[in-house]
Amino acid sequence: MSQPRPSLAELEAGVPFADRHIGPRPAELDRMLETIGLSSLEQLADRALPPSIRDSGTVTTSIPAAASETEMLAELRLLAARNTVTVPMIGLGYSGTVTPPVILRNVLENPAWYTAYTPYQPEISQGRLEALLAFQTTVADLTGLPVAGASLLDEATAAAEAMTMLRRAGKAKSPRFVVDADTLPQTIEVLRTRAEPLGIELVVTDLGAGLPVGEFFGLLLSYPGASGRIVDPSALIETAHERGALVAVAADLLGLTLLTPPGELGADAAVGTTQRFGVPLGFGGPHAGYLAVREEFSRQLPGRLVGVSRDADGNPALRLALQTREQHIRREKATSNICTAQVLLAVVAACYAIYHGPEGLTRIARRTHRMASVLAGGLRAGGVEIVHDAFFDTVVARVPDAGKVADAAHAAGIAVRRISATELGLACSELTTVAHLEALFAAFGVQADVAALDEATEDALPAGLVRTSEFLTHPTFHDHRSETSLMRWLRRLADADLALDRTMIPLGSCTMKLNAAAEMEPITWPEFADLHPFAPDRDTEGTREMIAQLERWLAELTGYAAVSVQPNAGSQGELAGLLAIEAYHRSRGDAQRDVCLIPSSAHGTNAASAVMAGMRVVVVATDAEGNVDLDDLRAKIAQHADSLAALMITYPSTHGVYETEVRAVCDAVHEAGGQVYVDGANLNALVGLARPGAFGGDVSHLNLHKTFCIPHGGGGPGVGPVAVAEHLAPFLPGRGVVGAVSAAPFGSPGVLPISWAYIRMMGVDGLRRATLTAVAAANYVAARLGEHYPVLYAGRDGAVAHECILDLRGITKESGVTVDDVAKRLADYGLHAPTMSFPVAGTLMVEPTESEDLAEIDRFVDAMIGIRAEIARVQAGEWPVEDNPLRGAPHTAASLVDKWDHPYSRDLAAYPTGSTPGVHDRKVWPPVRRIDQAHGDRNLVCSCPPIEAYSS
Repeated sequence: MSQPRPSLAELEAGVPFADRHIGPRPAELDRMLETIGLSSLEQLADRALPPSIRDSGTVTTSIPAAASETEMLAELRLLAARNTVTVPMIGLGYSGTVTPPVILRNVLENPAWYTAYTPYQPEISQGRLEALLAFQTTVADLTGLPVAGASLLDEATAAAEAMTMLRRAGKAKSPRFVVDADTLPQTIEVLRTRAEPLGIELVVTDLGAGLPVGEFFGLLLSYPGASGRIVDPSALIETAHERGALVAVAADLLGLTLLTPPGELGADAAVGTTQRFGVPLGFGGPHAGYLAVREEFSRQLPGRLVGVSRDADGNPALRLALQTREQHIRREKATSNICTAQVLLAVVAACYAIYHGPEGLTRIARRTHRMASVLAGGLRAGGVEIVHDAFFDTVVARVPDAGKVADAAHAAGIAVRRISATELGLACSELTTVAHLEALFAAFGVQADVAALDEATEDALPAGLVRTSEFLTHPTFHDHRSETSLMRWLRRLADADLALDRTMIPLGSCTMKLNAAAEMEPITWPEFADLHPFAPDRDTEGTREMIAQLERWLAELTGYAAVSVQPNAGSQGELAGLLAIEAYHRSRGDAQRDVCLIPSSAHGTNAASAVMAGMRVVVVATDAEGNVDLDDLRAKIAQHADSLAALMITYPSTHGVYETEVRAVCDAVHEAGGQVYVDGANLNALVGLARPGAFGGDVSHLNLHKTFCIPHGGGGPGVGPVAVAEHLAPFLPGRGVVGAVSAAPFGSPGVLPISWAYIRMMGVDGLRRATLTAVAAANYVAARLGEHYPVLYAGRDGAVAHECILDLRGITKESGVTVDDVAKRLADYGLHAPTMSFPVAGTLMVEPTESEDLAEIDRFVDAMIGIRAEIARVQAGEWPVEDNPLRGAPHTAASLVDKWDHPYSRDLAAYPTGSTPGVHDRKVWPPVRRIDQAHGDRNLVCSCPPIEAYSS
């Protein structure tokens, strides 16, 4: 019997994108459902989700039907075409730059780099750790301070982190923090946002007349200032120290190749951005901020810090250092809620420094400065007043009609900063050319000979501040000047990592799913990548329309009234949501409401964010099934009824369960006058099925790098939009009541096309199917592994949500084999470990996502079964607890060719039993053995060590 002929429309439509994104084929999905005792995804939805939270019927939405990849890209091209890319001379901390093509292709556009996860398993993360060590070395060398972190979210939030760090590190009791008025305005705004709930009094003042009277705990200087002016800060730093205060300096990293570094001027810390080191403008982000400190403050440093330690064979090995500082451990005692970094962008900046080396960076800086000097000289000669004599890259010109000149420059394709009706800022960069100078002279009505000006014009750097010290002396910054060398170095580093391009990453709570190539492609289009965040609105219509559509779609998918994409990480989204709640209560005369209830199982960021928002954390117990203990909740509500501000919960719960009583929980909080914050970390188990804003939430943050496909990039970029109910909409960041939480108005819009594209290609039906497939995959893993490892929590009818927790505590007690042993042994199987010991110590939390096909899921399951068989051999006494393939894992190739004196064979070490067929074809060789974490913390080394250290 012949098959019916497909229509032309069906043939034209092709394969739906959802079929490309979702891993299991229909027959594979049937097998998965059969294993968990169901016949359809709808049956799974009925079993797993409480009826009380399910969306009833079809939810009205403006999200269009799913588009093909070609259709989506065509639509996005139309939006991009509505942008106008100009030569960016606005300044304000954002500069034109060139991303060398070798870095663009081999890092920014390479899934080996952008699909990697935070290096919590350092043995299989040595590549990105080495790149981050180079980033830290770059920052430390240029700032003249010995310890630099592995990046922060942007310059403004780095300054805010420095402010709170100086407060806790210093001895002064004063609540005042003094800020130079010539600081970037967006930095001052973020400082205000962060200072108020912490009781910090921000004093913004012109320091030309000296420091203000009275005590203060810290001082922030800008070098150069937002105006471009350079002033020697050393006297102010010395005076501040004499008065018991600590000092941070916001410094231009490229300028520091020519200027005396802050560390040599006496600063305690330096902050800034590495954007101009090859990172596209992206309309404001993502960019890697930096914070460098004196050595005595290294253990106070917020965020990530890469350190050098040693592995089991004594070889140098890298890992994240001083993890005891982190919010996920310290919780409400944390001093920062930062839980990520901007790793992918930090890697780009490090590679830029490596590719150019100290000589190349200095040449770029000299070229930039000469352009600015010649520009100033020509304008002066033409009768234009130049406001400052000393500057690096930014010239401030005073004219009768600044608007007229700015319009003339814009007509020539150049965007400049309108400071006032009579002043313009003109910021030169790596992109500035002689032709641009000539166009600017014409816009000012000045005639000038650039060549003659160049010969006659002196530099504008203060003679007493010219840098004399060396920087970037390590061989890494001298050995990779050719594209061939850098390409091979990057390939070597990528081979030392295990990213999503080689294996599934089954990390619970982290949702490591496909980042489709069609979604990634637009982020490097010049129309998106080369927009300055403060470009005129007429130049950015397409991007702003794309953002407005994305915000609207996210609001509809979550059941809220409004969304702001400004928070550039989940931590900042949490803070923004809590600040909105706090401001709402204050607007109603309920300023006494400052208690935030948080379940004991919650993410560590929740408690840290609540403290940063000025709230008191009260912990609510969870019951034996992992749910919020309703009796304890009601008791805590009664105890704090008049002061209750909010409850923060994660749904599905941090334990991977759809709690049946979530509506009752929300109702109890609302009846007491509190607000409900639903952490959106686990939204991948809800999209298309249930909406937090419809079942009781007042506010949520959404991790676009989890549910909506922005890649993790080794620990960043992330985007954490905040979604709110209608009554909280006036309190979104930057709307006049609550200040900004990130430097750029739209946070990190350079990566928002990824999530826009994902939603546009999936459509509501595809998103719903993805959610149910993710839930099916987790239940399949739980069903197959349940007889080997106890599954700790389950919900209705024994179902889990999109992740499951494997309990190894009993196994460890009986065998001595730990979760660390299992995690490291998975590397020998060519797999990344699940999340270790969160939210329960001694467990593994597994999230397979919807993107993995059945073969890959089975590869992981079979590996775990094989590991369980190895544990049984330890239990049986066949192998000693201290010398078995699990405790010896991971095994490097070098360790197998050395003298072998273990009770298990080399073959078993390298090619574990119980693995699926083909394991030899997918063998991963970890570059180092198990790393000694304690040694690295006792002997802290956080910049590139001498090359001799690698000789062994």
